[in-house]
Amino acid sequence: MKIAQIAPLYEAVPPSLYGGTERIVAHLTNALVELGHDVTLFASAEANTRATLVPVRDQAIRLDRFPLKSDLAAHLSMLHELHLRRHEFDLLHFHVDLIHFPFFEDLAARTVTTLHGRLDLKDLPEVYSRWRDYPLVSISDDQRKPLASANWLATIHHGLAEGVYSFNETPSDPYLAFLGRISPEKRPDRAISIAKRLGIRLKIAAKVDAVDVGYFHDEIKPLLADPLIEFIGEIGDSEKSAFLGNAAALLFPIDWPEPFGLVLIEAMACGTPVIAWRCGSVSEIIENGKTGFIVDTEDEAVGAVLKLDQLDRRMVRKVFQERFTADVMA
Repeated sequence: MKIAQIAPLYEAVPPSLYGGTERIVAHLTNALVELGHDVTLFASAEANTRATLVPVRDQAIRLDRFPLKSDLAAHLSMLHELHLRRHEFDLLHFHVDLIHFPFFEDLAARTVTTLHGRLDLKDLPEVYSRWRDYPLVSISDDQRKPLASANWLATIHHGLAEGVYSFNETPSDPYLAFLGRISPEKRPDRAISIAKRLGIRLKIAAKVDAVDVGYFHDEIKPLLADPLIEFIGEIGDSEKSAFLGNAAALLFPIDWPEPFGLVLIEAMACGTPVIAWRCGSVSEIIENGKTGFIVDTEDEAVGAVLKLDQLDRRMVRKVFQERFTADVMA
C-alpha cells in the first residue's frame, strides 16, 4: 500500500529532545516500511526515517532560531504540497489535528486522522460534526469521551520500537524519576513531595516551555534546594534508557485527562514500573499491581513506593513487548 504520513512540523521526526506526536509518527512510519508498505513522510527536513521523505520545511519550528515564525503558514504549505500529490497515495494518514479538514473532503474515505491531543475543548464538537466523513483514530478510549459521537474508526495505543530502550533488571543505585514537562497539570510538585516524605532521591528530567517559566520559577524552583531533588533538564532518546532504566519507579502524578502518556511505556520498555494518578488514559496503560500502581492520593503514592519490591521488572518489560511496541501499533 502507498501511504502518506503527514507529521506536525513543530519537532523533528523523531524529536531530538521532548516531543510525543512526532516520535510516534517516526516509530509508526518505520514499522510500516518494515511491513512492506511504500511510505512517504511529509515532515521537516531533518527527519530520520526509513520512508521516502518530502521535506516541506528546512527545520522543525522549535529548532528554528528565527525569531518570527508562522506555524499556520508552514502547515498550510505542507498541505498544499500534499494536495498536489494526493493521487499518488492509497491512504493519507494525518497527524496534524484538524487543519486538513477543509482541503481533503473529496478524499475523506481514503484518509485516517489520528488525534493526539485533548478533545475537551469548546469549539471541537461543531468541527467534528461538520466534517463527519473523516475516519478518526483515538490514542486511548478515554480520549474519546468528550466527542463520543464522532466518526471513530479505532483506538490504537502508542507503540515504540523495541530496540530503542534497554531493559535494566537490577538498577544499581535506584531513585525515583520524573520525566516530561514542567507544567501545573503535570504536577512535578507532587513528585517532589513524595520523594521528600520518603527520604528517597528524585531526578527530574523535564523541559520548561516559555508559557511555564513563571510556574517553574515561582512554584518548582524553590523546591529544588533539597539535596534529595536533582533537576537535570530536558533529555533526548539517547539518555532515556539510562535515566529510566536506573530508576526504581517513574512517578506520573498528572492532574489532567492526558490522552496517552508516552513516558509510561518508555519506562515500561526499560522494565521500570510506574506510579501514576488515576487520570485520563492511565488505567488503559498501567496494569495495577503488575506494571505499576494506580493511585488517587499522595498518601497512596507514598504507599505504592514502599510496595515496589512486589513487582517484577521482567514482567513490566514483557507487557511492553506484548502491548506497546511499534509493530503492535502498526
